[in-house]
This record gives sequence, C-alpha cells and structure tokens, in this order.
Amino acid sequence: MVPLIVIRPRPGNDASVALAQQLGMAAHGFALFEMVPKSWEAAIPGGHEALLAGSAQVFRLGGTGLAMLKGLPVLAVGAATADAARAAGFTVAQVGEGNMQALLDALDPAHRRLLRLSGEDRVPLTPPRGVTIDERVVYASVAAPLPDALIALLQQPAIIALHSAEAAHHLTAQCVTHGIRRARHRLAALSPRIAAAAGEGWGEVAVAAFAEDKALLALARQMCQDPWPAGRTAGI
Repeated sequence: MVPLIVIRPRPGNDASVALAQQLGMAAHGFALFEMVPKSWEAAIPGGHEALLAGSAQVFRLGGTGLAMLKGLPVLAVGAATADAARAAGFTVAQVGEGNMQALLDALDPAHRRLLRLSGEDRVPLTPPRGVTIDERVVYASVAAPLPDALIALLQQPAIIALHSAEAAHHLTAQCVTHGIRRARHRLAALSPRIAAAAGEGWGEVAVAAFAEDKALLALARQMCQDPWPAGRTAGI
C-alpha cells in the first residue's frame, strides 16, 4: 500500500495519523507547521452579536483576549472548532460542515454583526446582505523545512494529505527546493481552494467530498488502495 503523509500542525496531525492508521493506512505524521499566538486587540463588548470561528486554534491560541468575548455565541465552521469553543467556556450557536461561506449563507437572522477570529492564512468571505464582519488575527503558522526523514520517504510514491492552502504552497516550494519529483506523488486536498494552491505537476490532485478530516482520510484511503496513473489530475 502506498503510504499516507500528513503535514498539518499538532494536535490535528496526531489525530489524523491515528485515524488513518485505524482505517488501515500506513500513515506518517510530519508537523511542518508550528502554530503561534499573535498579539491582538479584543473588540469592545456589545459591538458584535456573535463570533465567527474557522479553526479550533482560535480557542487554543487566542489568549486572554478571549475572556471578554465569552458572552458572544460562537458560529463554528465544524465539529472540532465547536468542541474547542465549548472547552474554552463559550456557547456554540451554530455548527457548519467545514465550509465558512456555507456557514455564513445559513446565518441566523439574529446574528448580523460578526467578529471573526482567525489565523493569518484565512479564506476570503462574502457576507450576506446586511451582515458586517470585523476581523482579528489571533494566531499564525510558522513553516519548517522538510526533515530528512520526510525527504527520504518522498523518494518513493506517496499520498499527501493537505489541510490548508498554506500547506499546499509550502509543500510545493519545498519539493522544488529539494528536487523532489512531484509527478510520482498524489494529493488529497480538503477543499478545491487547497487543491488549486498546490499548483500543477502532481500525479493526481483529488478533493474530499466534504471539508472535514474524516472525508479527507476516506479519500486518501481510496487513493492508497487504488493509485491513479501518474499525470492524471482529478477533483479540481
């Protein structure tokens, strides 16, 4: 079986690898990104009606500024983000299915003034008519070069799971730096935006049916068992 490589930050990296191994894949985790908090100014209480959160990292790395916002209900992009919000003491009002724009499009009419807490690398959003979104960047990711063990692993065909556009850009650049042939590798991307960020030259680029880790790993499992011919691209 072709190995699966996961390059997302911890603790998500460990969780994805564990789930992939439960699904029978030969999964290897390399956390190529370290998540670090950013200094940010909390909003004035009463200025917003809900928090918009697209990652669990918001509640892990948001720091002391989160305390004054706990009266606001959270609109969470997915279950993992909702769980992190609850663990931090917030009330979750709405949970999406991994797509920020879809979450906005299904917005409760009671939530018109939103405060978005996010990382530096974030998806651009189009708010519905009459909805305003203020933004605060509360964390960032710091990329690391490919370790020798990963470079060695990439000398043979592999499936690589991509959870963010930033990871896609970084992986592509690192392959160029280290002379790694992209055509022998296949990518399983969490969304079309992430797939597009990886660029061309890969043996295959496929997109998960839903923007959630379980769907991504199900796709990766299928790819590991039934590899596509080099040079074929799917899912964009």
